[in-house]
Amino acid sequence: MLTRATRFAALAAVRHAAHHLGDYWVQTDHQAQRKGDQGRDGAIACAAHVAGYTATNLAAVAAANRAFDLGLTARGVLMGELVSAVTHYAADRREHGLLPRTARLLGKGPFLERGGAPLLDQAWHHVANAIAAAVTATTTKD
Repeated sequence: MLTRATRFAALAAVRHAAHHLGDYWVQTDHQAQRKGDQGRDGAIACAAHVAGYTATNLAAVAAANRAFDLGLTARGVLMGELVSAVTHYAADRREHGLLPRTARLLGKGPFLERGGAPLLDQAWHHVANAIAAAVTATTTKD
């Protein structure tokens, strides 16, 4: 029987790879350019990106569960994907300025202004994916 730590490690690795696939290859150019725009069009572009991103993660997690017999529950997978989708939308929806505001609050304003926004964005996503992996790994059959 796998431990929760083993499940977490497997899920973190799978989600990391799926993140890059979903955030760069699956996302369309239109979504990338418009997801941060104000109003309905930006919200739709961001939601479409997050839907594709979430589908990519879900497929990867399901494949890993089958291949490695991780013993994941539907509830755990759905809870993990919910964490991932909500945090991804919050980060990519620049209209509210969550990431820039947080960066400045934490003293990262100068880094942000020097072109660090994409790196801070990816750091946010990696932490969120680790949390999603932990949620999924700890909501299991045992």
